[in-house]
Amino acid sequence: MYQLGSLGITARTLATPLLLLALTSGAALGQTIPRDAKRIVSIGGTVTEIIFALGEQERIVAVDSTSTYPAEAADKPDVGYIRQLSAEGVLSQKPDLIIAEAGAGPADAITILKASGLTMVSIPTPPEAEAIAGKIRAVGAAVGKSAAAEKLAIDVDTGLAALSQKLAAIDGPKKRVLFALSLSNGRVMAAGTETSADAIIRLAGGINAAGAVSGYKPLSDEAVIAAAPDVVLVMDNPQLHLSAGEAFALPSLQASPAAKAGAFIAMDSLYLLGLGPRTPEAAFDLAAKLYPDVFKP
Repeated sequence: MYQLGSLGITARTLATPLLLLALTSGAALGQTIPRDAKRIVSIGGTVTEIIFALGEQERIVAVDSTSTYPAEAADKPDVGYIRQLSAEGVLSQKPDLIIAEAGAGPADAITILKASGLTMVSIPTPPEAEAIAGKIRAVGAAVGKSAAAEKLAIDVDTGLAALSQKLAAIDGPKKRVLFALSLSNGRVMAAGTETSADAIIRLAGGINAAGAVSGYKPLSDEAVIAAAPDVVLVMDNPQLHLSAGEAFALPSLQASPAAKAGAFIAMDSLYLLGLGPRTPEAAFDLAAKLYPDVFKP
């Protein structure tokens, strides 16, 4: 499997369809993607979402457990969590093409899949809004639907631009948003910079209250108090059991502006953090919750 990012491609470079097509075809690496692939294993919720958006869902024979949208994806066989794949499970689907988000694993499973001789394409997933269009183009090139992918990419960029114009109407300070991945042992696992949560917060016109750290990090009580979030944002995931009551019961959050206002937002994880075709809508929905006076019905 090869990653476009390892070849020195940035999010901006991904916007060049011809260069993208040449690289995803594997021509420079002696690998040819079967454009007429009939049995695709799609690994990564955003990859699966893009393939469905391109109308190529009938070619998908299996997905991973993060592929939760659209609902029809649940009808496909599940090969496991993106970072805990079973090579045997993937191979049992007899795919002629595997498309996976960068970071799929574990390493030993990927080694087995590479050794099988199957064609694999790794889609770069930098946590940047500017990279969404490139991600769509990469998937489109892999499934032989570059023209449709180009249209979808343009639609996404147009939606993001429209949101940016709407956000210009915000009068007053921006909301400080703390994204909590988990609340375990009384500690907030927060999203700092270089995360998809940071990207969606900024797209929605907010300020990442945990912007002093990079990646997902547990914050000390002192750091949470200093962050002074106006809003606490979490994934709407029943398995995590993250509730406003639990969050605002933490001593570090009890006196925060968010707790005083009861400002707690829960959104579907793939919708919120996927950075895919629905991101303009997800960012708009988040912005409407942050700035209801600007985004009136």
